[in-house]
Amino acid sequence: MQDAENTLEETAVQSSAIKGQKILSLNKFIFLSVISFGLYPIWWMFEAWRFFMQKDRLDIMPAARAVFAFLFLYPLLDEIKDYAEQRGAACDFSPGVQYVGFVILSLLSRLPDPYWLVSVFAFIFLIPAFQALNHAKRNTHELNIIEARGFSIPQILLIIIGAIFWLLLFAAFIFSDQLQ
Repeated sequence: MQDAENTLEETAVQSSAIKGQKILSLNKFIFLSVISFGLYPIWWMFEAWRFFMQKDRLDIMPAARAVFAFLFLYPLLDEIKDYAEQRGAACDFSPGVQYVGFVILSLLSRLPDPYWLVSVFAFIFLIPAFQALNHAKRNTHELNIIEARGFSIPQILLIIIGAIFWLLLFAAFIFSDQLQ
């Protein structure tokens, strides 16, 4: 009985250290990933690492792990899968396959114009982990879940800047064909 009370106390103390968790819809994740030319998933990785840092009281640097995603993505995907399975999610994705697919598609950014654009869609390999983490957060009763209804101000700025770059890219493709 004492162990159960200690576990409940530890869970309450642990969850109080975790900030409110914003849950983004899959459609918004996809839109932000495309409009940012595939950079939004780096922010998502940062947020995921920060969540695990707070939840498990890890001594890690989430920003460094997000920036060096090629080194730390597999452990993140594995951590998400374990956490989601503990929370009752049916995780039918392989962290290894997701990692390799993400890395290969990301490396295709070195292709010549316009073929490098395929690398924008590397985030597709993160979708199963994204959904699993959202499911696990929703099923963790100790967390303060905030469903993101609209876009935040930083996301709106990202959309504006991304839209400008997409327009410039399309203009460059159109005018480069006309000049030749």
